[in-house]
Amino acid sequence: MNPSKAFRTLLLYRIGATLSYQITMVAVGWHLYEITNSVVSLGLIGLAELIPYFALALYSGHAVDHYSRKLIAALACLIHMAVAVFLAAIALGWLTPPVPLIYCAVAFIGIGRALLRPSYQALFGQIIPRDQLTRYTAYASSAFQICVVAGPGLGGLMIGFAGLEWTYLLAAFCAAFGLYGITFIKVIQEKRGELSNHFLKSFLEGFHYVRKHELILSVMALDMFAVLFGGAVSILPAFVKEVLNAGPETLGILRAAPAAGAVITGIYLARRPILTESGKYLLLSVAGFGVAIIAFALSSNLWVCAFFLFISGCCDSISVVIRGSIMQLTTPDHMRGRISAINGIFIGSSNELGALESGIAASLMGLVPSIVFGGAATILIVLLTYRLAPNLRNVNLKDIA
Repeated sequence: MNPSKAFRTLLLYRIGATLSYQITMVAVGWHLYEITNSVVSLGLIGLAELIPYFALALYSGHAVDHYSRKLIAALACLIHMAVAVFLAAIALGWLTPPVPLIYCAVAFIGIGRALLRPSYQALFGQIIPRDQLTRYTAYASSAFQICVVAGPGLGGLMIGFAGLEWTYLLAAFCAAFGLYGITFIKVIQEKRGELSNHFLKSFLEGFHYVRKHELILSVMALDMFAVLFGGAVSILPAFVKEVLNAGPETLGILRAAPAAGAVITGIYLARRPILTESGKYLLLSVAGFGVAIIAFALSSNLWVCAFFLFISGCCDSISVVIRGSIMQLTTPDHMRGRISAINGIFIGSSNELGALESGIAASLMGLVPSIVFGGAATILIVLLTYRLAPNLRNVNLKDIA
């Protein structure tokens, strides 16, 4: 199958599944708060999703490496479809009691999410030639960022103009769109006799590969700690209210700014990939992200804040594209599922812990000092990585490809 055509069909899957997830989670938050009028209920949404995600993520990576990747990807879309229809039935009052049933639905979303990431990453690495991985990674990153922005916005508009039940049905349609895309991908998964079907042994093979591969381990660690300390977005609502003295429309502008930077930079990198001195650009981009976060924290003007968040998105996009390319180029095809799942655990834990760290730091230091601290810690992580991981700072994607 032509790589360009195969990528377009795979992108249909990624876009459909991502939009379905984003729309569903926005609607679930509104739905629950409308019923309970409790902020605690919103916090429990993340817990309801994370528990099954972490419980299944490693096994799903094992499954992706041993069984049909297309089938697992299709199953992820089917789960998203079924959950959206189930939630629509709750919104219509056909199923009760609503609150526990909504949390059960969110748990199944976590299962679908655990299947989606490793299957997508494995299929992506399988259909894209090595010498074109960096370019297509940039396109994929841009498409994902657009979905992250468009999904919640579309979900909010649908809730306001059409109601919750139609919003959930739109999410089901998006998942069906993703399923449509995955059916047209033509891949042949090699059967390797040496692969162990025993989950624990299979997982340990993936874990030992990561532990012994300095480049992959360095990339994962850099990503985890940078996200852990640079998560200013999680406390944007407080920043908007306390520093800018503004309302939700300002929050929308600030949330969109880093995504806009990421999309524009991703499109640029697709045309002009960073193939030489890639490791140095990766470290500079993460350091630039930290500097932009510090500058954002020290600003009190809306458009200055938006500008620095835009720059943070540009830096993040460079980091995402280079890291994603390194992961794809250094992972054997028969281990893509497991390595992606392990990486997903790194990223997933750092996102959640980063939000927690930001909240605790803000309560102890104050809002602005905590954001400055996070940016400074990110820069320090880059300096330590530069010193301790020479293979990463000297890597060239052109040589690996």
